Amino acid sequence: MFFFAFLSFNAAFAQSAELAEQRLDWLQLGMGLFGGLALFLAGLDLLSEGLKKAAGNTLRDVLQKLTVNRFMGAATGAFVTGILNSSSVTTVLVVGFVTAGVMTLAQSVGVIMGANIGSTVTAQLLAFDLSAYSLIAVALGFFMTFGSKYERPKYIGMMIMGLGLVFYGMGLMSDGMKPLRSYEPFLEILASMEQPLFGILAGALFTGLVQSSAATVGIAIAMASEGLLSLQAGIVLALGANIGTCVTALLAALGKPVEAVRASVVHVLFNIAGVLIWLPFLGILADIAVNVSPAAADSLIGKDKLAAEVPRQIANANTIFNVLNTIIFIGFATAFARLAERLVPERPEPKEKIIQPEFLDDGALEAPTIALENARREIERVGHIALEMMDTLGEGAEHHDRDALDAVARRDDEVDILTSEIMKYLGRLLQSSLTESESETHHKLVAAIMNIESTADIVETDMVELIKNFIDGDYAESSETTRDMVQGLWKCVRESLELAVRAVGNKDERSAQEVLLLKDDIRTLSDQLFERHAKRLNIDEPRYLERVRLLMTFIEQLRHMYTLTKRVAKTQLPIEVATDAT
Repeated sequence: MFFFAFLSFNAAFAQSAELAEQRLDWLQLGMGLFGGLALFLAGLDLLSEGLKKAAGNTLRDVLQKLTVNRFMGAATGAFVTGILNSSSVTTVLVVGFVTAGVMTLAQSVGVIMGANIGSTVTAQLLAFDLSAYSLIAVALGFFMTFGSKYERPKYIGMMIMGLGLVFYGMGLMSDGMKPLRSYEPFLEILASMEQPLFGILAGALFTGLVQSSAATVGIAIAMASEGLLSLQAGIVLALGANIGTCVTALLAALGKPVEAVRASVVHVLFNIAGVLIWLPFLGILADIAVNVSPAAADSLIGKDKLAAEVPRQIANANTIFNVLNTIIFIGFATAFARLAERLVPERPEPKEKIIQPEFLDDGALEAPTIALENARREIERVGHIALEMMDTLGEGAEHHDRDALDAVARRDDEVDILTSEIMKYLGRLLQSSLTESESETHHKLVAAIMNIESTADIVETDMVELIKNFIDGDYAESSETTRDMVQGLWKCVRESLELAVRAVGNKDERSAQEVLLLKDDIRTLSDQLFERHAKRLNIDEPRYLERVRLLMTFIEQLRHMYTLTKRVAKTQLPIEVATDAT
């Protein structure tokens, strides 16, 4: 918006001889405006990052538990977005829940609507003229961030410093635009902003350019604080910002899972519909904003009066617009969801791919806590495939079914592919700034997936080969006692894997401890089997020693599998408990 405005300024300046005397210091003006904007955006980013890290899993859990219906979803979306200072992070959370099947798309619509309300909190803060005190917050936040040894004070310091930079940037932009108060070409362009379509387009384009609706509304408030912008123009810029922010989200969702695209489409449909409905009633919206906003002192007139009143009026109009839109459309949440599903149909699975991840959403990498949970869900999925491999192997061994044994090998290819994708995903996550807790979780998830893959490899490589050798060798059947003992050992190891997968998927310490408690049963059964066959080495049976050798190797592989499942389980236990377990 301002880039095109500057071009228009220069053209008008060149064409008009009368303006030759009104020479502005464009360098100073540009430094104040764009330097202030840079600090403003940097502050928003720092504030959002500090909030995300300080909140941890708390807001994620709140969002998941309090979205039982569309009304609670809207209220929760507004609360979480207001706290996180980012509707995009809230959308990432929602997409993760929809992808995981925890939340329906219809439920997510309410949260997305509420997120629009929460995003207006920033504008309300910006309407306070606190730029004179902003450097105090910057200094305090800096010393808390870089002087504290503990994580939480550091993140609170990031928030304070970010907030200070936001207001300091606002002050720079406001001061930089003061010379424009008497510059006619600029005033003419601002007057044209009152034309709804032009103002909305300008707001949408600028928001798409800087990828922040808060920046657009912030600049509008900064201009209004200098008496440069009318309420009508400020409102249409804010409406354009609402469209621009969801178009940016839609572009970011391209190439992402279907659920991410649908959630972004809902955002676009909701915001565009809201703007279209209010176009004929902009005067009414302005009147409501004036009536609910404080009036300036009677002694102020002209631009000084506008500078005192309009910033708060713009912020209030922005909030009123989003609140009323949510109230109007909340009853149509299901309709929005169905329309998004029709506009974005399911994608056909690529035939050339054996399997692909379900939960690894790249968009969630901006919120490490969510990305780690996505990886956890995918690891749980790999664990279930490993369990199915064990079940298929058991059926193949029992019925001497070579086709079943070959199917185990094919399932192991799925494990290898998903493991590779999970490791790449976790690797990209390392590019983010992780908290100490997130780094610990990252390390545990890497250990869990590596050990689960090793377990699947034992099933596919070692055990399948052993059973095939037993079938091809046409050995005599083992005694019923031996078969019962081997089946008992098999069931114990399978149970340990099932418990370990549950422990990872649900962060369940009790299941992890149960894995460790199986140690005595597995040791007892395997020792009994070794002892039983050691005493019968002199039995007169053709190829008996070869059969025993296969059986003992099979038992060793089962014990190795249990060792791996213990390692998986220990990743979900406190360090002191995992260390004490032997």
